Amino acid sequence: MNAPDDVRAAAARLKHWLLDKALPIWWVRAADHTGGYFDRLGQNGEPDIGSKRVRVQARQAHVYALAPGLGWAGPAMSASRHGLDRITAMRCEDGLYRPTPDTVQPLDGMGLLYDQAFVLLALASDRAAFGDHGQEGPALVLAEHLQAFAHPLGGFAEAPGLADPLFANPNMHLFESFQAWMRVSDDPRWRELAANEARLALTRMIDPARGVLDEEFGPDWTSATNPGDRVVWPGHLYEWAFLLLDWPDADTPARAAAMRLIDVSERTGVDARGVTMFALDHGLSPLDPGARLWSQTERVRACARAAAITGEAALWRATAQACGVLEAFLQVPTSGLWRDRLEVDGSFREEPAPTSSLYHIVGAIAELDRVAGAGA
Repeated sequence: MNAPDDVRAAAARLKHWLLDKALPIWWVRAADHTGGYFDRLGQNGEPDIGSKRVRVQARQAHVYALAPGLGWAGPAMSASRHGLDRITAMRCEDGLYRPTPDTVQPLDGMGLLYDQAFVLLALASDRAAFGDHGQEGPALVLAEHLQAFAHPLGGFAEAPGLADPLFANPNMHLFESFQAWMRVSDDPRWRELAANEARLALTRMIDPARGVLDEEFGPDWTSATNPGDRVVWPGHLYEWAFLLLDWPDADTPARAAAMRLIDVSERTGVDARGVTMFALDHGLSPLDPGARLWSQTERVRACARAAAITGEAALWRATAQACGVLEAFLQVPTSGLWRDRLEVDGSFREEPAPTSSLYHIVGAIAELDRVAGAGA
């Protein structure tokens, strides 16, 4: 089934915004001439001078590596390698990547392991876009260092020897990065690494009774002991679903699990306005009914892929609705920027635009362009 007219129109609007507004301003304004990208731009388009996290450098390298394939005529290689060069300078003696050799990373599921996943993604994206430039050597070295993080039951712990807690999020992004390397390398290790993450999700993290997965787990990949830690993020349900559907080796059970993740999130994670809420409790009731921009993009991407596969009208309607919500986040005085947080009362929080969100936005627009672009 071809994409409906409203989805095709939304895809065209979002792609125009990306190519003509977003990619230019984030290259011109967010790139620091001393190296790397600033973490945020103020709503006036001026950089918020401060930290330049490794994950931001990696995400920007990935974003601008995707840009030529979407039709951007700007200096994509320069913009991508501006982030990649900064990453290279952040490599430490232990083979891992940190802002400085003495940086202490928080072990909270959004720290050290998470950052390494995006370094791997940036290297794979650079090779896919611009050809072999020796990217696989550093990627394999990093993958080897990550074996110290490997969990005996599958996946990776947050740090070597750290048994508890375990987190889904960095493993999800490693799954994404291992898939990216599968597509650009003949080395069978990448396929096995991706399969390991898929097995972890399908056999240990996704609860067969509820059809969802929590964010945090105990030392044997069972539910966290503290009930307050049993939290579900609907945006991550969509993100896992897309990655499972995108996985080249996905079989029927994997695709079924992905479709169920989307179904549950559509039923429990989207409010009456069509907004993807930030967090649900273990029983799938609203815990934090506010919203982040990235969750909307992941709904767009997952529903668009599922709709293209199944042809289900309800999934196309969900895609169109999610596009409308996403576009509301993009309505800001300086075109090419965005709001990050939508409050329950319908107001947007006044704060700088985070650079890291462009990764999510480009992922959604790339999928829309694939399934509903002019050539689809």
